[in-house]
Amino acid sequence: MANPLISNDFRKTSLAMHAPRSLSAALLALAPLAASAPAHGQSAAPTATLPAISVTGQADPEQSYNPPASTSATKIDAPLRDIPQTVNVVPAQVLRDQHAMSVQDALKNVPGVSFSTGDGQRDQVSIRGFTAIADQFVDGFRDDALYYRDLSNVERIDVIKGPAAVLYGRGSSGGLINRVTKKPGEDISQVGLSYGSWNDRRLDVDLGRSNESGSMSWRLTGAVEKGDSYRDKQFIDRKAIAPSAQFKLGESTTYLIQTEFLEDRRLTDFGIPAYHGRPVDVDPSTYYGAENARDTDYTQTRVQSYAGTLTHRFNDNWSLRNATRYYHYTLNRNNTLPGTVNEAAQTVSLTHGNVLRDEHGWTNQTELMQRVQWGSVRHDILYGVEVGQQNKDLVNYSAANVATVNLFDPQLPTLQRQVKGAPGSDSLGRFNTLGLYVQDMVSLGEYWKVLGGVRHDRFEQKTEDRRTGQNLSRTDSNLSPRLGLVFQPDTVQSYYVSWSRSYQPSGEAFALAANNVDLAPEKTTNYEVGAKYDFLDGKLSTTVSVFRLERTDIKVTNPVTNTLVPVGTQRTDGAEWTLSGDLSNGWRAMLGYAYLDARVTQSVARDAGKDVEGKRATLTPRHAGNVWVTKDLGDGFGVGAGLNLVGGRFANPGNTVKLPGYVTADAAAWWRQGPYSVQLNMYNLFDAGYIVSAHGSSPNLNMPGAPRNAMLSLQYRM
Repeated sequence: MANPLISNDFRKTSLAMHAPRSLSAALLALAPLAASAPAHGQSAAPTATLPAISVTGQADPEQSYNPPASTSATKIDAPLRDIPQTVNVVPAQVLRDQHAMSVQDALKNVPGVSFSTGDGQRDQVSIRGFTAIADQFVDGFRDDALYYRDLSNVERIDVIKGPAAVLYGRGSSGGLINRVTKKPGEDISQVGLSYGSWNDRRLDVDLGRSNESGSMSWRLTGAVEKGDSYRDKQFIDRKAIAPSAQFKLGESTTYLIQTEFLEDRRLTDFGIPAYHGRPVDVDPSTYYGAENARDTDYTQTRVQSYAGTLTHRFNDNWSLRNATRYYHYTLNRNNTLPGTVNEAAQTVSLTHGNVLRDEHGWTNQTELMQRVQWGSVRHDILYGVEVGQQNKDLVNYSAANVATVNLFDPQLPTLQRQVKGAPGSDSLGRFNTLGLYVQDMVSLGEYWKVLGGVRHDRFEQKTEDRRTGQNLSRTDSNLSPRLGLVFQPDTVQSYYVSWSRSYQPSGEAFALAANNVDLAPEKTTNYEVGAKYDFLDGKLSTTVSVFRLERTDIKVTNPVTNTLVPVGTQRTDGAEWTLSGDLSNGWRAMLGYAYLDARVTQSVARDAGKDVEGKRATLTPRHAGNVWVTKDLGDGFGVGAGLNLVGGRFANPGNTVKLPGYVTADAAAWWRQGPYSVQLNMYNLFDAGYIVSAHGSSPNLNMPGAPRNAMLSLQYRM
């Protein structure tokens, strides 16, 4: 059945930014949807899921550092100890205590995650040594548009480690990131104001109400943020609003409507170049771009999404969830970035470009859940169908050598925003997805559990190249299996082994090109063994895992030369450990460590004059760790402190530029009494100089981290 929200005519426009529709129109438009992905994670809103599993020891889950369950990894409400896979959760209380304002801020708490500059326009990370550029999800829906997410509507962030294609489809070599949004059902009035270094100021709002009968509830979250930066020319101007409503249509049926609008404008910042195998030694504010950057090197993004979720419980053994999400994303990116370095002359050339994107797409997920008890054997079975379409319009222009500046003291040129001449790319990509999947969590008596599943995907890609009139297409059919075994000798110990596989089609989230249209999908296989332990009646948990990840036929595009680099086969042998939870006497903690030996084991490619084979995977430190500990002091006072330790990484596949390791320290102090809260957060206390991220395929796009800075926030909540 055709969706009335979605037009089959994907018009090529001037790609100007369109103002979001009115909220009332958006809510009315959502009414026909029979809709959206499972609500991944706990929320106050009622859901039509299978009977809940009782968990003791959590006095207030909203304030806990150790959520006991997650739906992200299995799409059923399963305790984390039952899942034969590493799942890291960054809960609401951690986000609040650290005053996290971005996805990158939140993911500092997750071992095995490293950061990319994301072309200065988007959230982008690597997980266990593999890029996760297209592995962003929201409430279980693919959210692969290239933008910076806002956390004003985020309840928590789940990171699923290893391939997860059995439930989510293509991608997820090292893992995926699922944002769990705030849902209606809670009476709340919350307003927050914050002011920080570099004139950063932000207003957050969270309002919610339910009627007396409980048949209807609504929630409205939003934020406005403006500020400058430690980076010269950098600025941010963003607005976000997310209204939602839930209706109880009967004793066993609910319907959830969610909308979200985001507008973001900021400098497009690619960072600094390298010299003699290291990022240049300059002040972290130094910018390599245009003097008139605010008019010439900016990115403006608009995202709007509409989702609806219908849940129904037939009886104690059967429940149904049908979910639909539609999104529209526009990007107007203009940038100047470091190109080629002349070490002898100590200069770097600059490249200027424009990128215009206009995307829309929809996804529908229908999932039927069944519980069967045969003697001492219980089956929790998930049957799923996912169908979706995305249309991605891209036009870009690029001009190399628009200026040459000194490496250590760049005198910035004044540039025109628009590059003249013909576009380097002008294409329309269409993506059609059909996925069928089944998963069974089998409880074999008191001590054993088996989690198995398989998904079949038919992924069709079509690209119209408007420069040449050439039409490219390919269709891939893939099976993505998963199998795991869990042994639980008692209520506090859990040991597991697992195996899973995923696929990454050519292009994946981008248009096909002549150099990749005939290439088969990349394949990723994961082997993992691990153990999970609960302490203090489940208030404190730890997980340790050892794994091997291998991905074949990897390809990457160099942003400066726009050429495809056939990286080859990459393998990560690693181990991770996490500890999180609520200790006695007001202590809370979140700790993690990751050891990752990520290498290219087979490759014919060369980069920066070096063979890629045998080199370390880019952006991936061998050792990394995080520590965050808080203490309630009584009378509403509390303090927190933490460290982030990141080992040396390489900026490019040829490993010719190394990013030095670093340690940063953060701290917080607060007073929370009744509805009022005052909080001070300090970041990089000892003013360490470091490189927080790089591009991953170029030696000359490295982002300095922020020097010492502070944020003061005031909040009223009742």
